[in-house]
Parts: sequence; C-alpha cells; structure tokens
Amino acid sequence: MSWLRAFGEVVRSGLTIEETRLEPLLALRAAAGVAIVVGPTLWLVSPAYAASAALGAFSAGGATFQRSWRPRKVVALGAGAGLALSTFVGYLAAGRLVTLLPLLAVWAFAAGMAWAVGTTAGILAATTVGSMLVTITLPTSVERALEHAGVIALGGVTQAVLILVFPIRRWGAHRDALADALAAVADYARRLRHDPTAPFDPEPLMTARDAAAVTPSQARTRPPVLHGPRGLAERIRPVVAALADPDVGAPAEGPGRDRARELLDAAADVLDAAARSIRRGTPAEVRPESMDALRVDEEHEVLEGPARQAAEQLVELLGEALEIAECGCAPGGNPTPGHARAQFLVRPTMLRLIPVVVQAVRRELRPDSPVFRHAVRLAAVATLGYLIAARLPLGHGYWAPLASVMVMRPDFHRTYARAVARFAGTLAGVALATGVVRALGPDAHASAALAVVSAGLSYTLNRTGYAYSQCFTAAYVVFLLGMGGQAWKQTVPERVVLTLLGGVLAMLAYVVFPAWETTRLSGRLADWLAANGRYAAAVLRDYAEPTREHHAAMRRALLESRKARATWQEAYDRARREPVRPRGLTSREAQEAQEALKAFGRAAMLMEGHVPRAGNGSVPEAERFAEALETDTAKSAAAVREHRNPDWGRVEEALHAWEKAAGKGSPAVRREAELQKRALEDLATAVSRTPLERDIGSAREEQRVRAAAAAESDGSGPAHRGG
Repeated sequence: MSWLRAFGEVVRSGLTIEETRLEPLLALRAAAGVAIVVGPTLWLVSPAYAASAALGAFSAGGATFQRSWRPRKVVALGAGAGLALSTFVGYLAAGRLVTLLPLLAVWAFAAGMAWAVGTTAGILAATTVGSMLVTITLPTSVERALEHAGVIALGGVTQAVLILVFPIRRWGAHRDALADALAAVADYARRLRHDPTAPFDPEPLMTARDAAAVTPSQARTRPPVLHGPRGLAERIRPVVAALADPDVGAPAEGPGRDRARELLDAAADVLDAAARSIRRGTPAEVRPESMDALRVDEEHEVLEGPARQAAEQLVELLGEALEIAECGCAPGGNPTPGHARAQFLVRPTMLRLIPVVVQAVRRELRPDSPVFRHAVRLAAVATLGYLIAARLPLGHGYWAPLASVMVMRPDFHRTYARAVARFAGTLAGVALATGVVRALGPDAHASAALAVVSAGLSYTLNRTGYAYSQCFTAAYVVFLLGMGGQAWKQTVPERVVLTLLGGVLAMLAYVVFPAWETTRLSGRLADWLAANGRYAAAVLRDYAEPTREHHAAMRRALLESRKARATWQEAYDRARREPVRPRGLTSREAQEAQEALKAFGRAAMLMEGHVPRAGNGSVPEAERFAEALETDTAKSAAAVREHRNPDWGRVEEALHAWEKAAGKGSPAVRREAELQKRALEDLATAVSRTPLERDIGSAREEQRVRAAAAAESDGSGPAHRGG
C-alpha cells in the first residue's frame, strides 16, 4: 500500500463513527463524580485546586470505560493513585530540565512498556504521563504538590465510591461477554444451514474465557448463571460443525440434509434464547417448534452413523444450556449464589499481579518487540515535544507532548488515525467552546458547570469514535481553563497549534523508528502453523486413547492455537494497512496461507466433535498419525519462518498406513485426517516458491498494488462485487 492510500485509510478510520451501544447512565455517574469534586474545591479553596480535582476525577472516570474485567471501582482507584503519584514525582523534578527530562523519559518509557500487560494498562499508564506534564505547572512547593496529589487521588476515590453506592449493571460486561459467545455459536449454526463449511471466528469465545477469569473475591459474588454456559458453547461448536459437514456428517442432499438444517435452526434458536436470558437475567423462552425439532425419534430418525451421533450429542448439550439459563446454575446444581467448591479461572489480585507484570515486561525487552519500540518512541517524543514547546512563544506548552502521548499506539494505523482524530476533535471542540464562551461570557462557577456537562458528553461518546469524544474533551479543557480566569483568545490558538505539533511528532516518530508487522508475517504464520499442528495432534491422541489427561492436553492446545490465530490475524490486519512493500509473503500468498490454515484448524475441530467418551478402545493408527502431524508441522513451521518450502512426507506415510488398516477407528475421523492433509498441501502451494519465483512474485505484487491504486484514484477500478 502506498503512503497516499495509507493516509486516506487513516483519515477515514479516524473520523468513522463506530456503531456501539451508548451507556448514558454510566456517563452520568462519571460526570457526577467530576461535579462532586470540582464544585466544593472551587467554592472552598481555589480554581487551581479545582483544576487538579477535575483532572483526577475526569481521568479516573474515563478509566472506568476501558475494557477491563476487574471491578470498575478498582480501576478508578488505581487510576487515581497513578495520577497522584505521577503528579507528585513530576513536581519534585520540575525545578530544572536536567532533572525533569530524564524523569519524563523514564516515566514515558515505563508507560510504553505497560502495553506488554494489555491495552487498558497501556492507556492508563499514558494518562499518568499526561498528568505529570499538566500538573507540574500548578504547585509552588512540596506541600502544595502533596495537596494537589491528594486532591487528584480524591477524584479517583470519589468515582470508586459512586460505583460502589450506585452500581449499574453489576456483572453486566461479564454477562455480555458470555451472551455474545452463545450468540456467536447460534449465528454459526444458522450459517451452517446454508454453507456447511462456513468459517467461525473464535474471538467471542476467547473474550468469554477472559471474562470468566475472576479473583477469589469476585468468585464469591459472581452470579451462578455465569459458571457453566461458556464450556457448553465450546462443546456445541464442533458438534454443529460435524453435523453440518457433508463429508463427515449429514448427507449433502435429501431428507438427512433437511433434518440437519432443522436441527441447526433449532440449535440457533435455543442458543439465542439462552444468550438473551443471560444478558437480561430473565428466564429463557424458546419457540415450541424448536423444542419439537430437538426430539430425536429412535424409530423414525433419518440421520444415521456419525450424523445421528452428532444430533444426539447436540440435543443433550442444548438441554444443559437451557437448564442453566432457566435456573441460573450448573446442571443439577442448586440455584443459590456462591458455590463453595465451584471451579473458576483464576485472575491474580492486585498484589499478586506484580510478578505477572514484571514477567510480561521482561518478555518484551528486546529490540524487535513492537512494545519496546513503542516505549522508546513514547520516551523520545515526550521529551522532545516538551523541549520544543517550551521554546515556542506560547503558553501551556505541555499540550504538544500531551497530544503525542495520548495518540501514540504500538502500531502504525492506530497511531496515525488517532492523531488525525485528535486534531479534528480538538478543532471542533475549541470552536464549540469558543462559541459558547463568546455567547454566554460565563464566570468561574458557570465555566465549571459547562466543564462538567462537557465531561459527561465526552463519556457518553467514549465508544463512538475518538474524534467525537475528543471534541467534548477539548471543550472541557477550554471551560476548565476559563474557570481559572484564562481568556479563550489565549487558550484556543495555543491548543490548536500545539495539538497539531504533538500529532505531527507522533507520526514522525513512527516513520523514524517503526515496528512494521509486514516483515513479521512469516514468523506469525509459522507460529500459527505449529500451534495448529499441536492442537490437531492432541485431538488425535484423545481420539486414539480417550483419557482425562489427553482431553486436558487437547484443551490446552486449542487455547494455544486460538492465541496464535488471533496474533496472526492482528498482524495480518495491521500489515494490510501499512505503507510497506511485502517481504517474505505477498498479500496474495498470505491470504491463501490463511485460508489453508483455517481449513486445517476446521478439520481438527470436526475431529474433536467425534472424540469418544473415556474408556473406549485405543486406535494406534491415530496415535501414529498424530506423531507424524506434530513432527511435520513443527519442521514446516521452521521452514516457513526461514522462507523454505514445507514438507509433509511423514503425514502422507502415516495416513497411507491408516488407510491400509481397515476397520481401525471411525471412517469419519479418517476422512477428517484426509481433510487435514489436503489443507496442508494447500498451505504448501501457497508458500512454496523457487528463488526466481520469489523475485518475480514480489515484483508482480508491487506492480499489482500500484495498478490497483491507480485504478482507484481515477475511478476506473472494477466495481465491488455484491454491491
């Protein structure tokens, strides 16, 4: 992709309105927290203290809108404490540049490395850098610095108290995550009616698993309905796929196919009902015709063999899902809250999180890590922006590095899109605030009220797009400075110019020290191939000898495969938006390889649907095929990483030996093994090239991209298929 096209994508992405459900009650509560600390401090103390209080309450309130499965009051308290600490430490070094700049660089670098823990940690850490830049200009002594830090921390405490006193949809995010997982499987079943090989995106199941990890204190108060359905969704997914697949399930045409469609439609209806029940906390309601369709008649059932086995298993699992949704507990359990011996995924407490954070950061401390490069860029831009702005004949020079810190992300597209969105939102926000100030001429108390209203609107639009939330954030800052007695004629031009400067610095930093995903695609693909191979081998071993240990190993391998797929998908999506020439893998090869690995993973999932219960006889041929599969995928992953051609010799030999052993194992499982081999061959076709073909392929890819860009620019490109 050329730089011109990449920048066009950036502008469109930065100004796009994201379709999401607004949460006005949450926004009202967070805005009330700002009002509660700003009003009294303005009335009893001074505008400077009111500004510090507003900073703490506004930032802590914004932190509660970040995606985190911890209680929101804990997030608010953590944000307030971090802001207070950065304020006080920043003031201690603010006397001279020789002490302030090293501290700012180290703090910004640590904030950048916080992305190793997760998105929420990275965003909150960047907020503390912004707090340091803003508040070091307010205190005049160490005692005053402590007071300002205490007032900022008070803002976080206020937000936490409001969350505790006025809970809104307690466990709502966890309910939504679980309901989304069930709804995703329901949609999958519905799509399988028309496309038996439809793909499935496991992201909702991964999100539900992340949401299911709780601390011991959360486990004592978690609603019983959140205990069981996630595991059922995981078990239902391979069963509906095995039922719909014409190779290993229902026949492609005839009464068997009609019956499979009927069962899939009923399954989707039941899963949607269970999702609605969990999301709303109401009993599940299913159409009577769907319940009738789920009755398997022993005498008149048209499905046979593996298809009938899948149908019976599906009916059993859906019955469990309905039982959980209707009574709010695990099957056969007591619908009273709090199971003393209930198993749950453990999330470390705040103190036990420290070694986890240290380990995550240590893994990213390497020159080729995107997180490490982001931390270096953040440290450099924060210090350079502060130096440049300090030399300009403008007040509030901290706005330039503040804008840079808040828009920078570890990847190219989000950094550039947020820079564009922040500048556009700032322009709109200061224009709006300027018009209000000129029309009303508010005093300090009226400005404080307008700032609270702007904060509430910023919270409300938090998830509709950064530009639109930033619009009211900019207005909030103008009103806040007006509360302190500064005229809009001073603050508005400064804010616009310095925000533009900060955005430009953030963009240039990525050009000077990038972390392109395009160059890593081969490694990401190799990791996914190896993880998929381990998952497929684990499924085969569980089929060959069904034991509890093999089933647990299969589950672990599945989670690793999903993680590798998500990493590849994220890298692939980023690479498609980068203005970099393809290296190693062209975009066409990457697409074909991705489809082949999805087909390979799907074949393993189909095989998982036919794993027998524990205690069945062993199948040595399946064990030998598992060994060959794991060995070949591991070696081929190394070959893909080194741009060599993969080889599936052991897989072919093991499959041929299995085919010769007539009557050993299920014919459906052998067909699924053949599907795996076919997918691996497609992968080899996608990535295997001679040295000459590599050179020609790269040249053709670059030529094709240029031609597509030229056709798009002059409007002569082909019309989009399907409208």
